[in-house]
Order: sequence, then structure tokens, then C-alpha cells
Amino acid sequence: MPHPSRIALTLAAAALASAAHAAGPALDTSSIEAVTGLKGTYNKTENVFKVSKPRDDVKLSVDRWALPPFMGITSWAAFTPMGDSTMLMGDTVLFEDEVNVAMSAALDAGLEVTALHNHFFFDQPKVYFMHIGGMGDARRLAAGVKAVYDRVAQVRAAQPTPASSFAGDIPTPSSISAAPIEETLGAKAQSKDGMVKVTIGRTAKMHGVAVGNEMGVNTWAAFAGSDDHAGVDGDFAMREDELQPVLKAMRGEGINIVAIHQHMTHESPRYVFLHYWGKGKAVDLAKAVKKALNAQQEVKQ
Repeated sequence: MPHPSRIALTLAAAALASAAHAAGPALDTSSIEAVTGLKGTYNKTENVFKVSKPRDDVKLSVDRWALPPFMGITSWAAFTPMGDSTMLMGDTVLFEDEVNVAMSAALDAGLEVTALHNHFFFDQPKVYFMHIGGMGDARRLAAGVKAVYDRVAQVRAAQPTPASSFAGDIPTPSSISAAPIEETLGAKAQSKDGMVKVTIGRTAKMHGVAVGNEMGVNTWAAFAGSDDHAGVDGDFAMREDELQPVLKAMRGEGINIVAIHQHMTHESPRYVFLHYWGKGKAVDLAKAVKKALNAQQEVKQ
């Protein structure tokens, strides 16, 4: 049986921890509100302070029904103590023409972008959800959240109705020259009907079985249009630590990110997949993809 003095010390420590927790969050919540310009709420049980911003500036319908913000179209950012630091997690509600400028704002502010996907079918206009995260000083994190929200507001102030396309046209039929793309990416390309595609395989294991390129563990880039007016779409297969460098490289070259998600479960190592779309000269688009590949390869495993 434990010594009475040890029991007393344990009970005293528990009481102190309980009292500290009950006293409130170890966060400067007033600063978070001041920096973001949003009122927040504190959950004492989880020791989390959260600010939110309903997307009521654009009328949205899902399955022919007008969707109010309460039904899942409210952006939020949550803060919790992490030792002497702070952890941020959040979800940002975005329309298609807001996604990439908001992503760049987040990355430029030192935040991480961890997922980009849809939550609905038959939504008009299309709405996407960008998850963000970060660790560090609470005011700096809050400033990053404000930068994202402000950038979204700027887009909507300039054009109240979400755009339905990116600028520029892609000509048909396609007539892409394969050689410059192969030279830029350092890989052999497939060609079909004037389009060009490069695929770079990776490896993993699932349930003890090796999987690779043909099972979908790959990075690819496909080019269409003409050499001077091309479009590129593709997929990046990344380890988790490679995601942020690839995002920064792609956005730095003006490539639009359209999805970030997983393709598999129970794989080892874990992979995240990023889908993208860009327009411009074919060789310039290939150079942008190459920069992302280089950024990926520089990450130490």
C-alpha cells in the first residue's frame, strides 16, 4: 500500500492541476479576438478557445435546398495550449475562386494546409473546405487566420458572385510537344491525341503487400492544348512531411491546388495525395511541376 505521504502528494498535485484547469485557458484569448476581429468561445472541458465566421455572404444551395451556415458552412479556428506554445486547427469554407488565394495567404503566414475537399454533392455554387493547422505563438497563429479570412473577403468584394472558371482558354485539338516536357521532368512521357503525360512511381506496403506505380502510388502530370496555351493536371503522391514544401512550390508557381486527401488506408509509409490544375506555356508548367518535385526530394525521410 502506498505511503500516506505519497498519497497526500498525489492528491495535492491533482488538486492543483484541477484548479489550474478550472481557472481558464492558458491562452491570451482577448489577443486572439483582437487579432482576428472575431468573438470566440472557450470550452473548459477541452481547454480550447475557438473563433468562427459563418459564410453568409454567398447564398448556397445543396440538393436544391438553401443551406444556412448552421448546417456546416462556418469557418472556424481553434486554439489550445501546447506546453509553452499553442496549437491551431481549423476548417475554412471556400468557394472555388477563393481556394488558392486563401491557401497562399495561409502558407505565407506560416500556417500549414492539411486537407482540401468537398463536403457536399449538388451544391451551387461549389463549396470546398480547406483545413489549416499550426504551432507557435498564439498571436502569430491568429494573424495567419485573419490573413486567410481577409483574403477571402477581398475576393468577394471584387466579385460578389463566385467565378465559374480560371482565366485563359485551352485550344483543341491538342498538339503538345513531348520532348521539352521529358527534358524538363527527366522522365519518358506517354503521348495520345496530342496530349502528353509523365508518371513517376513510388512504393509502399499495404497489409504486408508491396504496392507501387501500377497500383496508384504515383505522381503524374498530364498536358493538353498547345505548347503556348496549355493546361496541366495531375496528382502528387507525398509523405506527410513533403506536403507543405510541395504546396509552397506549386503555389509559388501559380499552380492551382484542387484537392488534398488520402487514397488508401493502412499503407506504410502513409501517403497524402494532392491534385492540381494550371494554365500557361507547356514548358513553364513542366518547370513548375519540376520545382515541386525538387522540393519534395529535399525533404529528409
